[in-house]
Amino acid sequence: MKPKFYRKVLKNGMTIILEKRDIPVVAVGFAVRCGGINESREEKGISHFIEHMLYKGTKNRDAKQISEEIEKNGGILNGFTDEIITAYWCKMPSKKLDVALDVLSDMVKNPIFDEKEMDKERKVIFEEIKMRKDNPRIYVQDKIQSCLYDSPLGDDLIGTYATMSKIDRKKMIKRFNEVYKPNNMLLCVVGDADFDKLVDFSQKNFGNEKGSVPNYKVKEKNEVKIEKRKGVDQANLIFSFHAPKVGDKKSHAAELLITLMAQGLSSRLFHEIREKRNLAYSVSGSTSITKKYSHAEIYVGTSKDNVEKVKKLILEEFEKVSNDLGEKELNQVKEQMIGIQQVSLEDSAMRMMHVLYEEVNGDIDELINFEKNIRAVKLKDVKELAKIKRYSFFALVPG
Repeated sequence: MKPKFYRKVLKNGMTIILEKRDIPVVAVGFAVRCGGINESREEKGISHFIEHMLYKGTKNRDAKQISEEIEKNGGILNGFTDEIITAYWCKMPSKKLDVALDVLSDMVKNPIFDEKEMDKERKVIFEEIKMRKDNPRIYVQDKIQSCLYDSPLGDDLIGTYATMSKIDRKKMIKRFNEVYKPNNMLLCVVGDADFDKLVDFSQKNFGNEKGSVPNYKVKEKNEVKIEKRKGVDQANLIFSFHAPKVGDKKSHAAELLITLMAQGLSSRLFHEIREKRNLAYSVSGSTSITKKYSHAEIYVGTSKDNVEKVKKLILEEFEKVSNDLGEKELNQVKEQMIGIQQVSLEDSAMRMMHVLYEEVNGDIDELINFEKNIRAVKLKDVKELAKIKRYSFFALVPG
């Protein structure tokens, strides 16, 4: 059964979306169409810093009151910053929807950006930077982007010690006032809610101010880098290549190709690298497909001596797919992807995030018609994408 979707763009430009579900739970998210891709190299990390600060207090609530109003009513409160979006969300009993709307809308409208709290939260983000560096798997996922794109997209989303030290209250308020306006905002609810009431709430609580989002050119490249580090026992590597963007029907072929190659225990590379040759414990794949940039990647954790061997196996397996993939195997992978998507619908918070991403990417029909789009992928398009002509590669190895 297809989801019941309701969508409306208000006169002020704010987008309201509801996926109606007859369950006593709602996932609620407010988001802005702005993230790391909208930052210059000198201000890297400002979107993420603003996200942290919106939980630190508003004109109406301090940080403790924000968390307590959600959590004491049985909710879960969280947020995230990505390249194309920054979001604030909670998951609540549906009878407490009014609380969720009141708290989250207060956060995105009325933050105070207390200077003392800013200095404290800056230290928290410094610890987050250290944490990401100390986790080899996260570190290589961060660094592969610098092998795929020039600055500023190639720079770390979280920022650096240097950029974070330069972001003061004045710069933060300026960016907030530019971006956090109704025409850049979205409200998405998945669960038991009344769409007319969501529209009415938004019309009453958000004005007609217009905002703007900075844009920077995305410049693609391909680089191979190997970094040595003392104190790590395993080599962590990522093999990545540019893929078709949102709007190009071949982007679905890229998703299918990565599922075939490295998603699940039945994937080709999991079988080839782990099951057949015992070269790794973890083999996985993913895609980052947006309307502004797009790439696919394979992650493997292996020993230092096997890095080049694993890279060679990845390239060889792509070549095999480009030559011998047949309709039967492709149809099996299509069923796998459709099944995974159906299973993911169970988590309303995850679904809400997917809806936000698709809306920011400009085509929520991609999500609604997911099964139709996947079934329409042609064998020749998957095989053509498997002919890897250029790629990027990053490995962190024991040194």
